Amino acid sequence: MSYRNKETRGLIARLRQEGWIVARKGPGDHVQYKHPTKPGRVTLDTGRREQALGTLRSIYRQAGWEW
Repeated sequence: MSYRNKETRGLIARLRQEGWIVARKGPGDHVQYKHPTKPGRVTLDTGRREQALGTLRSIYRQAGWEW
């Protein structure tokens, strides 16, 4: 298994670099990102420093990244 960035800051930076924008905030620390051309949305819990493995896998799937 290759190294995957679990840190929330790194995930946000990668999403923004690829053109994802904030679609909506809330409830709590959750933020949804959407992409102008890709379907779907990516939801992040920004209140956590690192994402859990299952959540990380879901984020990768939602963003269309290779797991």
